[in-house]
Amino acid sequence: MRTRYTGFGQDAAFVVYGPGTRVRKQIAGTHGAIQRSRLGEDAKRRIGALQAPNIGRVMNRIFTVTSRVFDRLESAWESPRGRHLVADMLIISFIGALLVIEVRRRALLSPALLDILPTNHFYAVDFTLQLVQIVGLAGIIFGLARSVANTVGKQLEILSLILLRGAFRELTAFDEPITWSKAQPTILPIMALAGGALVIFVILRIYYRVQRHQGVIDDFHNLAGFVAMKKLIALGLLLAFMLIGLYTLQQYIMVGRAVSFFGDCYTVLIFFDVLLVFVSMHHSSTYHVVFRNTGFAVATVLIRVAVIAPAPFNAMIGVGSTLFALGLTLAYNTFASSLAGEPGMHLSEALAATLHAAVPAPTQNGGKELVSTNVKIADIR
Repeated sequence: MRTRYTGFGQDAAFVVYGPGTRVRKQIAGTHGAIQRSRLGEDAKRRIGALQAPNIGRVMNRIFTVTSRVFDRLESAWESPRGRHLVADMLIISFIGALLVIEVRRRALLSPALLDILPTNHFYAVDFTLQLVQIVGLAGIIFGLARSVANTVGKQLEILSLILLRGAFRELTAFDEPITWSKAQPTILPIMALAGGALVIFVILRIYYRVQRHQGVIDDFHNLAGFVAMKKLIALGLLLAFMLIGLYTLQQYIMVGRAVSFFGDCYTVLIFFDVLLVFVSMHHSSTYHVVFRNTGFAVATVLIRVAVIAPAPFNAMIGVGSTLFALGLTLAYNTFASSLAGEPGMHLSEALAATLHAAVPAPTQNGGKELVSTNVKIADIR
C-alpha cells in the first residue's frame, strides 16, 4: 500500500494503490476529482483542505503544465516498457561498442575514424557504464519530487558506479593482451576504487533503512504548491543535464576535447540543492529542516570533489561523503523533535487520521476496489 501526490490544480490528487490489485482510486483532489470520488459529503468537506492554494493564475498555469509533463515522463520512464527499453539499449550499446572496437583494431574504418576510436576492448565496458550512470541521473530527476534524502542516495549510487568504472578504466591504458608486468602498477588503484565502491554500497543500505521521511509541511494548503515547485525544479534539472550532454558531445566531436560530463552534472546539482533549501524555507523554516537540506547540499559538494579527485583519494572522499550523509540522517532523526520544540501532527499522521474518519472500512466487492487507511506520504520530504 502506497500513496502518491500527482498533478496540480485540477489534476491534483492523492492516489492510493491497493494491495493485490493494480486498480487505483482517486481519494482526493480538486474540482472534478472530488466529484468523481465515492466518498461521502463529509469526506469531501474534510479532504477539501487538500486543494491547491490560489497562488495566482500565471503560476497556477505554469505548475499545472509542468506537473502534467513531469508525471507523464515519470510514468513512461518507470513503466515496464520503459525499463525494458533501457535494458535493451544497454545490451545493444555494449555489443555494438565491442564490434566497433574490433573493426577498429583490424583497420577496416576510414582514417578519420581510426584516429578517434579506441583499440582496447575494455573501453566498451567503460562506455556502457557511462550509459548506466546516465540512466541513474534520471533516478535523481524523478526522485527529486518525492524525497530529497533519497535523491542524495541516488547521487551516491552514481558515485559508486563511477568508482567501479574507474577500476575498469585503469585497464584501458594497456594494449591487449594484458600481461602482469603491465597490470601490476594498477592493482592498488583498482583495489582502492573497487573497495571504495563496495563500502559506499554497504553504507547506502544502512542509509536507506534509517530514513524516516518525516513530513516537512503540516499545512495542507501549502502541499500542492511545494510538490509542484519541486517538479518544476526537477524539469529544470533535466534540461540542464541535456544541455551539458549536448555540450560534451560538441566538444568531443568538433574540438576533440574531453569534458567531465558527470563533474559538470554534480556542479549543477549543487546549485539546485541550494535552491531546494530556499524553496523548503518558503514552506518550512524550522532549524532542523534547513540544517538537513543544507547538509545534503554539502554532501553533493563532497561528491563533486570525489568525481574529479584521483585514486585513491576519490574513493576516500566518496566514502566520507556517504558517512556524512548517514550521520546527518541519524542526527536529523534523533534531534528533529527536540529541535522543533513541541511538534504538531505530521502531514502523514494528519492524512491518515483524515482518511480513517472519511473512508469506510473495506468491503468485499468482487476485488474491484480495495482502499486502506494505512497510508504513507512519500512525496513530501
